[in-house]
Amino acid sequence: MQPANFCGTITMCQIKRTFSCCNRIMLTLSITYPQVTLCTNPCVQDRINCRIQAQVRDFFRYAANDLYQQAVAACKAAQENGFPFHPYDAVLQYEVTYNRNCHFSLYRDQYTFTGGAHGSTIRTSDTWDLIYGCSIPLSCFFPPGQDYRAFLTEQIIRQADCQMQQNPGIFFENYRDLIVANFNPESYYLTPSGLAVYYQQYEIAPYSTGIVVFTIPYQTLGWHPSCCASS
Repeated sequence: MQPANFCGTITMCQIKRTFSCCNRIMLTLSITYPQVTLCTNPCVQDRINCRIQAQVRDFFRYAANDLYQQAVAACKAAQENGFPFHPYDAVLQYEVTYNRNCHFSLYRDQYTFTGGAHGSTIRTSDTWDLIYGCSIPLSCFFPPGQDYRAFLTEQIIRQADCQMQQNPGIFFENYRDLIVANFNPESYYLTPSGLAVYYQQYEIAPYSTGIVVFTIPYQTLGWHPSCCASS
């Protein structure tokens, strides 16, 4: 049996590269990712690290091949038409949000700038059971048969209503409908204070608002991550 506060040791790693053509920088790449150490459970350690490393390799290949070729083409077009070229950016940033009680949760932001007024960011996330080494679907945190989507979106709409009163215009006018329509059970992660559910850029709010995160306290949910829940 694992101790109640069982967690992993995290080491952050970094990769930085620049890609050039004709002595001119086309693309800068930055990746920051965690490496997990679980001395008492090396199989789970390897499973989590392999998943993260595969994600890192996929992003590196995407940047080094697809984005680089796009940047070279854009630079050539800029030179031919007499307008400035701004090097592309590719950033993959991981953030560990929960690492205790036999649960490990993190998100990764994939930012790309390919010219224009601003770049774009896409967030994805994973939550792991540190005992069995399996990824945990959001539905597993709720009793079988419970309409957790309806419960969570109701809580989110309440928070959004309060935020709109304090800061009108932070969301689109039809944000209530968009919260329900764009709810994604894969878009969640654990935090010390509660369950975080997020929406991508433009899903419920303008670009200036960014990725929107709503945190539902564990007290409201009626549960808290624990090693007992994982066993």
